[in-house]
Amino acid sequence: MSVSAEPTSVDPRRNGSVPADTGAARTDTLRPHAEHAFADELTALAAQDDRPRPARWRLSPWAVATYLLGGTLPDGTVITPKYVGPRRVVEVAVTTLATDRALLLLGVPGTAKTWVSEHLAAAVSGDSTLLVQGTAGTPEEAIRYGWNYARLLAHGPSRDALVPSPVMRAMAEGRTARVEELTRIPADVQDSLITILSERTLPIPELGQEVQAVRGFNVIATANDRDRGVNELSSALRRRFNTVVLPLPETPEAEVDIVTRRVEQIGRSLDLPAVPDGVDEIRRVVTVFRELRDGVTADGRTKLKSPSGTLSTAEAISVVTGGLALAAHFGDGVLRAGDVAAGVLGAVVRDPAADRVVWQEYLETVVRERDGWSDFYRACREAGV
Repeated sequence: MSVSAEPTSVDPRRNGSVPADTGAARTDTLRPHAEHAFADELTALAAQDDRPRPARWRLSPWAVATYLLGGTLPDGTVITPKYVGPRRVVEVAVTTLATDRALLLLGVPGTAKTWVSEHLAAAVSGDSTLLVQGTAGTPEEAIRYGWNYARLLAHGPSRDALVPSPVMRAMAEGRTARVEELTRIPADVQDSLITILSERTLPIPELGQEVQAVRGFNVIATANDRDRGVNELSSALRRRFNTVVLPLPETPEAEVDIVTRRVEQIGRSLDLPAVPDGVDEIRRVVTVFRELRDGVTADGRTKLKSPSGTLSTAEAISVVTGGLALAAHFGDGVLRAGDVAAGVLGAVVRDPAADRVVWQEYLETVVRERDGWSDFYRACREAGV
């Protein structure tokens, strides 16, 4: 016997990804869902999208990719890029969702996994909120279903007492469910996805029923490859996913562009004044992060020790955004070295012992000797070595 899950209000949020540009409409909500922030673009795409659409998809695969990567529609509507990266990566991710394979977005922290996951769900299903946030304490009920214990005690197991999970709702409604940080979820809880992804069914033995997924259902999971060995995916579960690796930006110019676009958007949402000529400091932050991350200077001449942190693009965005706030509220409105120095120090020195040695060596052997960086060197020394 099959049963359809009734919708409930599920609206968890998680931030910390690396988008490109946004162009989102201003609202009173600090962080609107993608389907709300970009409703005009999604509507314009749907109106001009004459390509085949999989069952219950709001857009065709071509239009979903255009929404993620940006472009100009025949009527002149500009679709802002949500992700800056290899086109093929997005095309493979979208195509996976059109098949019976679930999608696993893998990459180091800060490579836009959450951001891409949210926008894919918004473009495909029109709803990015069917979300399970993975943690070490995520219970099996978050993926399968739970119970309203007052009704369960009063009337026993019944359909009214059952509380559907976001995954269960997605199955019943033919939508896209999202599972964030899959490898942080305990292994036995992870494996509750196996039957869902292989059989497309969710048994409810207490009721002698099951929820069968309708066409359009799929799952997008994210995991970062720094978490290997924490809760490694079983081979049975990994086979149910098509893994797409989201890379770090290939070039410094691409990373500077990503950081600049995102910082401008965040600044607008926080009502911070626009900072003129801030790209020079952004370029310096990106250069420091890339060199320490790669273990070599940009010219390839000097090998460097790498700190324990990831120094991701997302962290660069946070550093520059903090500097933007300092320049706006406690400076002259111009983003300067002193506004970002403390943020860079905090991002690099995560381990007070080992990372501080790495930073001191980099500061004295690279930053101090680099032409045009004397102000940055002084600011970092004043921030504390």
